[in-house]
Amino acid sequence: MSRSVLWTYAFIDRPLPLLDGTCEFWTAVTGTRLSAPRGERQEFVTLLPDGSDACVKVQGVLDGEGGAHLDLAVDDVPEFVASAHRLGARTVTDLGTLVVLRSPAGQLFCAVRWQGESRRPPVVRGSRVDQVCLDLAPSSYDAEVAFWSGLLPDWESLPGSLPEFHVIKPPPGLPVRILLQRLDEERPASAHLDLACADIEATRAAHERLGARAVFLGRHWTVMRDPAGGPYCLTGRDPETGGLPDRS
Repeated sequence: MSRSVLWTYAFIDRPLPLLDGTCEFWTAVTGTRLSAPRGERQEFVTLLPDGSDACVKVQGVLDGEGGAHLDLAVDDVPEFVASAHRLGARTVTDLGTLVVLRSPAGQLFCAVRWQGESRRPPVVRGSRVDQVCLDLAPSSYDAEVAFWSGLLPDWESLPGSLPEFHVIKPPPGLPVRILLQRLDEERPASAHLDLACADIEATRAAHERLGARAVFLGRHWTVMRDPAGGPYCLTGRDPETGGLPDRS
């Protein structure tokens, strides 16, 4: 069995009391509909696109403000988890076909059983959720780059557009890639979602009409907060390829 990742999910984690508003916003942004809720507290939902396979899910969390995390779908969960352990990850919860882990920097991610997903959702009104960005302290950045590059050997590991960025780019067809960002301060690891946008300003305006707000306007990206207060970024990348305009 291979430990190759066969599908990827971006998970949006938000406070449970704000779950309904979170889902209303993100279904509108992604052009999806909600699955039936799951979990003891009905805290898990999947954003279902028409004619393709889901790659975004939402979780209501009881502690903290939430953030984001990755689910990596594989054929052999125990083998994948063992490889993650060898590289420095540790298991938080083991449910057999779903294992919650922490990376060496402490970022949560999950290994799950692949269910045959293969059809990537389309670009929606010029944008696409396609990236989980890991925000890392300077002291843990290099080790985290090494961890994700080692865990995903068939993904392309390459420097980003700025010295503080590193991209872990999946093989064609997988819907979510990884960006590692080195912060200027020492603080616990966290994560947020990035959208690739053909027109950042047009996307920002559309999101603001849905209740989001801009908190930082940069040249190539805009930092937003959704109606639940969760951060995410609009980035000036090709929504089809995920690359910068002059890079794939």
